[in-house]
Amino acid sequence: MAEDVTGSRRRAELRAFLMSRRARVSPAEAGLPAGGSRRRTPGLRREEVAVLAGVGASWYQWLEQGRDISVSPQVLNSVARVLRLGDAERRHLYVLAGLNPPAPEVAPERRDMCDGLRRLIDTWMPYPAHIMDRYYTCVMYNEAAAAVLGMGPGGSQNCLVDFFTDPLYRARSRSWESNARAVVAQFRAACAAAPGDEGLQAVLAEVSAASAEFTALWEQRDIEDAGQLRKELDHPLVGLLSVESTALKVPARPDLTIVLHTPLDEANTAAKLEWLASPEGRRGALYPVAG
Repeated sequence: MAEDVTGSRRRAELRAFLMSRRARVSPAEAGLPAGGSRRRTPGLRREEVAVLAGVGASWYQWLEQGRDISVSPQVLNSVARVLRLGDAERRHLYVLAGLNPPAPEVAPERRDMCDGLRRLIDTWMPYPAHIMDRYYTCVMYNEAAAAVLGMGPGGSQNCLVDFFTDPLYRARSRSWESNARAVVAQFRAACAAAPGDEGLQAVLAEVSAASAEFTALWEQRDIEDAGQLRKELDHPLVGLLSVESTALKVPARPDLTIVLHTPLDEANTAAKLEWLASPEGRRGALYPVAG
């Protein structure tokens, strides 16, 4: 019964959504002649959407009515194109039609968000924060990440590769053994979500060739969503640091992951991070820890 109610609501929302999107697209925007009979409602008619999308008029009418009909991703993409849907709207259409939505894409107008993300991680000071792309490459980090986690111009700039190949990180990370399985399981989940992504396959090939330990963990086929990891690091200036890293996604930039490190109560970590960010701590930070 609950499923019937949910389906009824979804079909009603599908009808309202398609009607609202039709109303906002003018015939001229759709490439149709400006002439013709007077329109009772703004936007495109159902028949016009059907012709432009290459589907039958009856089929489109049934889709808009929310009838139980066969729907394919290719047809929904054609309808989305005619109705000039953005990426979020197109994925919403998939959900309303009862299909799994495609992977999110970065809208062109959202590609200029990096200044805002830079302000976000800089505001996180004196705690470490960095941003990775979909291939685990570090694209942005704050000063605390450089001082505490050793992020900088050196190294591969790939967080996954460095985790398994950077001897300095391995030597100073007390939590390496406990976190390695989760790191690999999260990377496998990312690869599974994009099986045809050549960039992810290139990273997989690189780290597999460089680390037998990674290969052994990869063969276990564990899957885990990115979330939180506890990290314990031995910093040469302040000793033990206990932090919790949290991976965050911004829906408008699905290609990026923000990783914020929060001090835990152990080892007076917050005070140590504040000292490392002070002028005195910066003068003494000659031997950063990779992470």
